[in-house]
Amino acid sequence: MATTTASPPPSDDRARLRSHFNGPESTHPDRWAQLWEAGDFLPWDRGGPNPALIDLLNEKRAIIGDYFVEDANGSKRRKTALVPGCGRGYDVLLLANYGYDAYGLEVSEKAVERCYEEKKVNEHKYMRKGHSNNAGTSTFIKGDFFDTQWVHAVPGGKFDLIYDYTFLCALTPGLRPAWSQRMLQLLSTDPPGQLICLEFPTYKDPSTGGPPFGLTPQTYVEHLSHPGEELPYDETGHVQVGSQGRPKPASLERLHHWQPERTHEIGKGTDWVSVWQHR
Repeated sequence: MATTTASPPPSDDRARLRSHFNGPESTHPDRWAQLWEAGDFLPWDRGGPNPALIDLLNEKRAIIGDYFVEDANGSKRRKTALVPGCGRGYDVLLLANYGYDAYGLEVSEKAVERCYEEKKVNEHKYMRKGHSNNAGTSTFIKGDFFDTQWVHAVPGGKFDLIYDYTFLCALTPGLRPAWSQRMLQLLSTDPPGQLICLEFPTYKDPSTGGPPFGLTPQTYVEHLSHPGEELPYDETGHVQVGSQGRPKPASLERLHHWQPERTHEIGKGTDWVSVWQHR
């Protein structure tokens, strides 16, 4: 397995993105929408789903299970999946073609339009050979992850699978308690749902700011073990491990953690995959 450090994005891109978000946290949703409206500077767009997610769906079925659930009466339904901050919707279309009823959430109407354009033009690229009849649905929603209104469009309002890649790192550190609390609320308890985090960018020094903001695997552990709680950070931007004591009873527990053999070039050797469930 590769252990080399990934090359960071060009410094001018990082500086331009940081400059664009130089303002109050409350303005950030509008600033993301501005980037989508302009459409000429989307440095997070890699042109397709992350290979780590593809490998997870193909090779880790023992961990994530099948794409349907069965009730006590033997009736089956498709599992639901959520991708917050879904970008052009690549991961949503992939999950749908693996059998999930998949939902992508974006704060920008223009981003949602781009998702449906991608679906119309390229959905066939996500089809699994010999499995076209097993595909679920793909739906894209404009909404604020931390709001409750958009969930009304989702039957049951809970998800069997949530996939976070480049979403937490796009949020300012002050939103991490709310992020962990919202994940706890949205993840199904019956049957137990799974939060899949593709942890990125772990190569980045947290003190350098963002977005994307540097994260470590321990950042996920501390926040998801203490959802909704304000956690102390040291002067270098690292979360203080163990400061809150034992995990809260109502929290998420990490069941699996590994470095993927394949991922986007920018995260090779530094990305991690973690799988979480309710305690």
